[in-house]
Amino acid sequence: MSTDTITLPPAADMHVHLRDGPMMETVVPLIRHGGVNTVFVMPNLLPPITSVSSALAYHQKLTSLSPTTTFLMSLYLSPSITPSVIAEATATGIIQGVKSYPKGLTTNSDAGVVSYEAYYPVFSAMEEHGLVLNLHGESPSSPTTTILNAEETFLPTLVDLHHRFPKLRIVLEHCTTAAAVEVVKSLGPTVAATITAHHLYLTIDHWSDSPHCYCKPVAKLPSDRAALIAAATSGDPKFFLGTDSAPHPKHAKQGAEKVAAGVFTQPYAVQLVAELFDKEGKLDKLQGFVCDYGRVFYQTKDRGLEKESGEKIVLRRGGAKVLREIINGDLVVVPFRAGEETWGLEWVKA
Repeated sequence: MSTDTITLPPAADMHVHLRDGPMMETVVPLIRHGGVNTVFVMPNLLPPITSVSSALAYHQKLTSLSPTTTFLMSLYLSPSITPSVIAEATATGIIQGVKSYPKGLTTNSDAGVVSYEAYYPVFSAMEEHGLVLNLHGESPSSPTTTILNAEETFLPTLVDLHHRFPKLRIVLEHCTTAAAVEVVKSLGPTVAATITAHHLYLTIDHWSDSPHCYCKPVAKLPSDRAALIAAATSGDPKFFLGTDSAPHPKHAKQGAEKVAAGVFTQPYAVQLVAELFDKEGKLDKLQGFVCDYGRVFYQTKDRGLEKESGEKIVLRRGGAKVLREIINGDLVVVPFRAGEETWGLEWVKA
């Protein structure tokens, strides 16, 4: 399938970082610019979102900035998350998942998980109440584990959790390896995975040369990228869009003593994916990946979670150029592929 224009329902991005304060005020209005009207929001703020009340307060702030966006909220897996908190969260209808970070591995993960065994009662409660477990699927660094094999060494943990809690919906977030793709495919229908826009483009060579391509998990080998592209364009509903769009101030990406991990794709999320799918001759698979499969897995329609917008998005080949910088006062953020051409996008009434 090849065409210069394609019309789709609004997309759903099942993994976004919207931050707080001035950064939140900068990036939240850009959600729609990327063709998205439903997002699953990460809880790794400072302090992290570990209570129902803090999740609801955060939801209110986000909604005030973009009233037409559906924000699906999550809690940060920590000792304060108990089975009773899971029941309380479910009753809100707004909190749809719990996010697990390995301790110390990525942005604001110092309060993350060391061992999953202590959380088995929480996972059992999530299974009962229908909340999704979202896994940052990497093992902490060790003498035998580095950023290059951290995802692959985590995969036995994913398999074990699925076997212990077969009815628990689990998302292995931001897959980066062929091994992860194969494991997700091998497990039951309650296990799915998100794939980012930037991992469809990047390999290890890109982030070794550019801090704006550096994220965790890091991009891997060309063979891993090929496996991600094959999964994303396959029409397999186990794989759907979760951009892991993670904005950082320009000064934290360039010239900082320690480079911040995160790639900012949100303003061009669907456009970037469309460009890649077009190059692969798979535009007929685009709607499933960016619009449909994530919603089905999160049961947004069955649970009445989304606002009805009565809108569609229209994509046009080569119709836009990625901004070099996004500036809000003293805050400067550099988007992925800054200055390069990509597909254009506009919203229309259905």
